[in-house]
Amino acid sequence: MADLRRARAGVIGGSGIYTIPGLAEVEERWIETPFGLPSDSLRIGHLQGMETVFLARHGRHHNLLPGEVPYRANIWAMRSLNVRWLISVSAVGSLQEHLRPRDMLVPDQLIDRTIGRPQTFFGEGCVAHVSLADPFCPNLSELVADAAASSLPEGQLLHRGGTYLCMEGPAFSSRAESELFRSWGCSVIGMTNHTEARLAREAELAYASLSMVTDYDCWHQDHHAVTVGMVIANLQANASATDPILNQLMQRLNQERPESAAHSALAEALVTSMDQVPAKTRERLDLLTSPYWGKWDQP
Repeated sequence: MADLRRARAGVIGGSGIYTIPGLAEVEERWIETPFGLPSDSLRIGHLQGMETVFLARHGRHHNLLPGEVPYRANIWAMRSLNVRWLISVSAVGSLQEHLRPRDMLVPDQLIDRTIGRPQTFFGEGCVAHVSLADPFCPNLSELVADAAASSLPEGQLLHRGGTYLCMEGPAFSSRAESELFRSWGCSVIGMTNHTEARLAREAELAYASLSMVTDYDCWHQDHHAVTVGMVIANLQANASATDPILNQLMQRLNQERPESAAHSALAEALVTSMDQVPAKTRERLDLLTSPYWGKWDQP
């Protein structure tokens, strides 16, 4: 298992979450990765004693579509800063009656409906197949859920477990699509988490999601079709509730530093023999593969 004594926690903020107000001693850093620049600078600081790295998924001015987010650069940058626990704070639509706007869900499963996004660090001469049977880390998800359950204001509920349907976007669902996803038993719908979860697993990061319900998608008979105004109003309410959740979560993470199966996800996943991987590919993947192949020394 990884040495977690000096590891950091990471937070990726989605729509409406562009900063962590309580983050102290902040240093901003742009990180050039083999996959380009991340969505924004990474803000490194302390939250309840835990070294924490924050990144605005869509940029601090929200100028990136879900399909434009540089997911590989974002996750690679987090891993390069020794982040080993990564929490996604994301806006979602509800696909079930009991998941009301302004409630929160910590999902445990994913379905992918995106189109053509880069979803792996591997390729170009190196093959790896990680397990994604449980895409969210159960240990980290439990900590996130516990922090949310004890911190949410009266009237907002926390739901443990459920399936996150990841759609391409940026348009919201048609009613037919919404009903189809409901028939599959999906709980919420969003546009980002599946891509992050796959890459986080390859980067050996424990990943969990705090999904903030903003609307009933468009299936609900008693609610109008989703509008940006509706989403933003509920986003603002949810965003104010995340601060105490993250504070409590970081306090526990700092004390417990839980191990995760994700922290050694590549141990049984690397298929290509090390000596058969092209030099450029091996160099690009060194951040991820060096625990198993040793540090790459460029000739």
